Amino acid sequence: METPIILFEDEYCIIALKKPGDLVAQDKAGTPSLADSLAKSKESFLQPVHRLDRPASGAVLFAKSREAFTRFSSLFQNRTIKKIYWAVVEKPLPQDSGRLVHNLVTSKHINKSFASPDSKEDSSEAILDYRTTGKSDRYWFLEISLTTGRQHQIRAQLAAAGSPIKGDMKYGAKRGNRDRSILLHARTLAFTHPFTGGEISITAPVPDDVLWKMMENLLQPGEDEKR
Repeated sequence: METPIILFEDEYCIIALKKPGDLVAQDKAGTPSLADSLAKSKESFLQPVHRLDRPASGAVLFAKSREAFTRFSSLFQNRTIKKIYWAVVEKPLPQDSGRLVHNLVTSKHINKSFASPDSKEDSSEAILDYRTTGKSDRYWFLEISLTTGRQHQIRAQLAAAGSPIKGDMKYGAKRGNRDRSILLHARTLAFTHPFTGGEISITAPVPDDVLWKMMENLLQPGEDEKR
């Protein structure tokens, strides 16, 4: 694995850029991960505070101590961290902007989540807001703000709404990408630092892909960071 790109670092945390195909943390097979690469060059304790699906890309926050892990985790649990994602989808959503609310059930056996409008005994509420920022001749570009953080939430909710992410055959895409990536990118993390009180806003550069560059060019400089 290449040396990770650091987007932000202080004595309490690291925010690193995850590339498509990278694992955030080591799996049962011992596959090298982003956390492993960072730990070798940085800290003895380094724990990811949240997850990002292997075929996706973007910003991932790591805590440098157990206390830091607890404090940063509370930002996610209390929904006080702003998480903005970009996605390229195969079909348009019914409205240019709106909110999707589903109940998610996750099957650990097949590592997949299922979104439904109906509440079930073992389901969890999943909420996201989206806006369409533009389109190409075959695809639509979405900016997504997560309220909740469920496993495969964006992938499952967009699939349930009839707009699967490009390359995401697990959730209904017509075909995969050559590099097995999906066009889902954790674009921005913004929060009040739990130790310093400073306002942090980190934007992750998109992968080198013509569709990502097209989406990026459609937005005015700094526009996505302000949302």
